[in-house]
Amino acid sequence: MTEYVVTRWYRAPELLLCCDNYGTSIDIWSVGCIFAEILGRKPIFPGTECLNQLKLIISVLGSQQESDLEFIDTPKARRYIKSLPYTRGRHFSQLYPQADPLAIDLLQKMLVFDPTKRITVIEALQHPYMAGLYDPRCNPPAQVPINLDIDENWGEPMIREMMWNEMLHYHPEAASANA
Repeated sequence: MTEYVVTRWYRAPELLLCCDNYGTSIDIWSVGCIFAEILGRKPIFPGTECLNQLKLIISVLGSQQESDLEFIDTPKARRYIKSLPYTRGRHFSQLYPQADPLAIDLLQKMLVFDPTKRITVIEALQHPYMAGLYDPRCNPPAQVPINLDIDENWGEPMIREMMWNEMLHYHPEAASANA
């Protein structure tokens, strides 16, 4: 992780708070920020730096209860969040009055401060707002974990060749299209 991140506006609280344990819920947060930007035509959390980013998040979501801070594994980070002035936050329907109520419901489930309480990818895809876009019969979830453990010392040409060979394994007809 680097201190300077261009995509800070889309970083989940657990990354901003330097938590060691995080998972796919960081992606749900990022997609939630992008979804909010689509709904409002501007970024929801345009922070100028890390602490300002956290303040903006709390100003919208509201002050967090003790149970919503349990994921923060750094005492200093937890103290910082607790030190912020109390705020009730703002309801997403106030921020996006023209949005479909189902869109607001999905957004509320994506932008949850505590990552353990955030909606999962499958739950988000199955949300009523997404009903017309997702068919689990056509796009079933992966049944085994995907391992992307690639030795970066191999270099781009080697990684490209490995990816090509993997694609050919599943789609041998692609070899003739490339000839």
